[in-house]
Amino acid sequence: MSSLDGLPPPRKYWALAATLLAMAMTVLETTITNVALPSIARDLGVSPAQAVWIVNTYQLAIVVALLPFSSLGEILGYRRVFGVGLTAFTIASAGCAMSTSFTMLISFRVFQGLGAAAVMSVTPALLRFIYSQKQFGRAIGFNALVVATSSAAGPMLGSLILSVSSWPWLFAVNIPIGLFILSIGSRMLPETELAKRRFDALSAILSGLTFGLLVVGVDRLIPDFKTAAILLGGAALAGLALVRRELAQPTPLLPLDLLRIRQFAFSVGASVCAFSGQTMSYVSLPFYFQQVLGRSQLEIGMLMVPWPLAVAIAAPVAGRLSETIAPAILCSVGAGLVTLGLLLIALLPAETPNGWIMACMVISGTGFGMFQTPNNRVMLTAPPRHRSGGAGGLQATARQFGMALGAALVALTFTAVPSHGPTTGLVVAAVFLAAASAISAARPGTRPSG
Repeated sequence: MSSLDGLPPPRKYWALAATLLAMAMTVLETTITNVALPSIARDLGVSPAQAVWIVNTYQLAIVVALLPFSSLGEILGYRRVFGVGLTAFTIASAGCAMSTSFTMLISFRVFQGLGAAAVMSVTPALLRFIYSQKQFGRAIGFNALVVATSSAAGPMLGSLILSVSSWPWLFAVNIPIGLFILSIGSRMLPETELAKRRFDALSAILSGLTFGLLVVGVDRLIPDFKTAAILLGGAALAGLALVRRELAQPTPLLPLDLLRIRQFAFSVGASVCAFSGQTMSYVSLPFYFQQVLGRSQLEIGMLMVPWPLAVAIAAPVAGRLSETIAPAILCSVGAGLVTLGLLLIALLPAETPNGWIMACMVISGTGFGMFQTPNNRVMLTAPPRHRSGGAGGLQATARQFGMALGAALVALTFTAVPSHGPTTGLVVAAVFLAAASAISAARPGTRPSG
């Protein structure tokens, strides 16, 4: 059977389950700890600004490693990189659960992020070999829906776990799931032809330096401006060197040529802004509900639930609507709704009934679901079919870079205005979502995606 035909059933469905379950678990980990940050900060004796790095470290590790692991997948095999990454993620999850200090937890979060990057980087490519070329669009839809709902469902699941147990279990639950996926993947995932080229280590280093120095530099702007300026300058130099090197490569690590497709480039920009805003919201909201509105841990969990539920409902609906309504319109309106919901929450007085707060969360969740699915669809279908791997890698990089940047900006906000950090964080998040709305509205192409 040709690789264009995909895997035969039932192996196809087992392989699909393994890849999507792994993707869901690694994406969930970017947001599931947000609701526990106040508790973790208290238990480990760190400030809210420091606690934000429990989220940011994981996301930063993913951003730095995504593109290098994507290249390694082509050279060593997607199945092998997937297995090694998932093994590392599972072991690191156990380490996070057993952490007794902030330093120990941060160290394992880096290890966990590297494992997640390996899984995320090769999943779109694996889906191309699991499904036939004719049905690849269906696989894209499944992957987009999993990412959309998983990134939004983290706070809800985190709240449910915290309602019956302590924060280490947020990491411990990954262990049996990871072992289960490994048992399936080792037998069901497809073997793929290996690329006959050497790994471009220099490009990987430049890519890591560019993204890593940029995110850390943003975080240090207020407490240490001189160091921040050096870091941001280093990011600019590394980025310039990376671009010059990649333009001369026949198979670039960073697929800059795809950015010449204007629809794709605008979608990437909107994705970075939207995920930055969403991450800032998810990190700020638990602190806002606790410190500003005076809600209990149980109430915080309840108030966080409507957003992911609304995303889960709106995302598939938006996918169908994008067949008849231009994605640019859906994305612009969706990001605008998130902006409206966040601003309403930031303006609410402490005595506001929980029902009104939940209604605002529904507005934001519905808007994000309307934005993400059509935007992902454009990113994965605007480039030519033979560039699907590069498009998937850049899509994941845009998402994770936005998340890492958002977490760094929250830490910066909490440091700059410690007495009003959560409220300011929500306002800045609204600005980023408004930018995503504007970029989407300006995106070329008014017809629905085919």
